[in-house]
Amino acid sequence: MKVQLCDPRQWAEAPLLHEMAAVHERIPQRHEMALLHGVLHHDDAERIAIGVHEAKETDFWVRGHVPGRPLMPGVVMIEIAAQLCAWLGSYSMTMDDGQIFGFGGVDRARFRGSVVPGDRMIMASKLERLRRNIGTFQTQAWVDGEKVFEGEIIGVKF
Repeated sequence: MKVQLCDPRQWAEAPLLHEMAAVHERIPQRHEMALLHGVLHHDDAERIAIGVHEAKETDFWVRGHVPGRPLMPGVVMIEIAAQLCAWLGSYSMTMDDGQIFGFGGVDRARFRGSVVPGDRMIMASKLERLRRNIGTFQTQAWVDGEKVFEGEIIGVKF
């Protein structure tokens, strides 16, 4: 992906626009799977959101994913991206009671750096296409201004 979705340095120290309670109003993940810790920016007209994940020593993956040198698994980065996409997509789709906007797939995922406990990962998602019950999003993530992840997330209403 050649176009950068945002300047991550602008959001490195930004306060939360929506805390986790507001995130929980739109997406169902809870407990150790509540990986989107907040939203820093949301522009409904531009169909873009910027979220944050604070990696901690107590995260479920730390103990077992490379003991002695914990690295966030790529699948966790994808899950965080999917949660931000679901949160963003919930503004563009009408949801009936009991429906959610969930993960439908990932394309062109690339991992460009590592995320370790203590890192603040900034994630940007932009809704590119919306057809009926399917949305396609471009996503990128950074730690300390360096890109660590990018990919295309497909979301499905079910």
